[in-house]
Amino acid sequence: MTDPIDLSNLPSYRQPRRSVFSARRLALMASVVAGLGAAVYGFSPPTSPADLFSSPAHAQVNTEVRKVERPVGFADVVERVKPSVISVKVNMKEKTASNDDGDDSSSPFQPGSPMERFFRRFGGPDGLPPGMKGGRGRVVQGQGSGFFISADGYAVTNNHVVDGADKVEITTDDGKTYTAKVIGTDQRTDLALIKVEGSTNFPFAKLADSKPRIGDWVLAVGNPFGLGGTVTAGIVSASGRDIGNGPYDDFIQIDAPVNKGNSGGPAFDTNGEVMGVNTAIYSPSGGSVGIAFSIPASTVKSVVAQLKDKGSVSRGWIGVQIQPVTSDIADSLGMKKAEGALVAEPQANGPAAKAGIESGDVITSVNGEPVKDARELARTIGGMAPGASVKLNVLHKGQDKVVNLTLGQLPNTVEAKADVDKDSGKGASRGTDVPKLGMTVAPANSVAGAGKEGVVVTEVDPKSAAAERGFKEGDVILEFGGKSVATAGEVRDAINAARTDNKNSVLMRVKSGGQSRFVAVPIAKG
Repeated sequence: MTDPIDLSNLPSYRQPRRSVFSARRLALMASVVAGLGAAVYGFSPPTSPADLFSSPAHAQVNTEVRKVERPVGFADVVERVKPSVISVKVNMKEKTASNDDGDDSSSPFQPGSPMERFFRRFGGPDGLPPGMKGGRGRVVQGQGSGFFISADGYAVTNNHVVDGADKVEITTDDGKTYTAKVIGTDQRTDLALIKVEGSTNFPFAKLADSKPRIGDWVLAVGNPFGLGGTVTAGIVSASGRDIGNGPYDDFIQIDAPVNKGNSGGPAFDTNGEVMGVNTAIYSPSGGSVGIAFSIPASTVKSVVAQLKDKGSVSRGWIGVQIQPVTSDIADSLGMKKAEGALVAEPQANGPAAKAGIESGDVITSVNGEPVKDARELARTIGGMAPGASVKLNVLHKGQDKVVNLTLGQLPNTVEAKADVDKDSGKGASRGTDVPKLGMTVAPANSVAGAGKEGVVVTEVDPKSAAAERGFKEGDVILEFGGKSVATAGEVRDAINAARTDNKNSVLMRVKSGGQSRFVAVPIAKG
């Protein structure tokens, strides 16, 4: 094996080290430039280094570089739709009251309401909607966005932007300011309709007729941080989102940046039609993190039509308390799929109760259209007019049946509070253990405040399946395996019957906090 050749000893390399380095660096640079030239310009005849560096670079760039094709943008769409978008500013009545806890928050929502909880978690530092500020003893000022839906000045925004407003002003894209009147609001969908006087030729946007697909482009236009007329772009990330606002949640999720002040603004598709109204963001910091929620155009159409006609929204009502059908519940009922809406309790004298629907029934379709889950049933019935006739397919004690009824009108009253005191189990006897459930129960009529029906839970093993499913002291078990129970012995008998039928879990109807619900709990072996 020979040693490597030392090029420095050769005659041609006996030159100062610095000049050698410079020559080699120059050659390297020349090769790089030549390589780039070959890639971009397609050199054909060889060119000496002297010719290459002596020729003006701009001459080749100006004559031989092809024009780079620009990516398709949204400028044409934005130019067409942006004039229809408005900035909304509101002044609300002075907030002076504080609650017993000394909380002087000026939130416009009722304490404990879904929107109050949502904005307390995801809103500004004071639990207010983005763009709203205020406090005790001061006028609350808010700002949001909106858009015209007709040339005569009707515009859409969010309920939480204008609800309770003493004065509403809007600013158009050309900088003109007008006073607006609130025509009607709908808290359940967080939509509001306002009317602007002063012109009959306002530029307006069209609500889309079709649902967007996941992955479609979306343009959000609004008034973030009070800047006005700002456009951001993204895609539709998901649909049918439930953010805990209520039973009618059906939000489009988008990743276009939507910030404080964008509430009530439109989300446009690439056809320039409004696919949704931006209403909320998920933001621990208060700024956009790429998750925003828009009310679908289909919902906006139906709500706005009623607000324009009578200033309020009337919804169909069948009078049932419903819950989702989980896989455990489906197994307990002998269902093949976890679909439909489980009736936890029909309300007295409601349309469903009068038609014969009972607790434990599962509503599987409305007018022949399958019901996927409880939220879909609520949206479907809520989208119908009071007085309409509907046909419900119901699974009743393992048998399919058809129920025809006439819809009532959804009441605006709040549900009654719990009739079981939180301390109802205290001071009672310990009760009887039901080890296969991980809880102790006693007859409800033996515990003060627990009522006369069922058995009351007096103790729950924190490591049990019952605890995992939310059972707590004071809950009242009304039914066990489809049968009413009044003693611990009846509970044991129902467990044994379920095990005899080779069931892995048993379905119970539980009353907790004044609300009834069904819970499927696995049965311990042994």
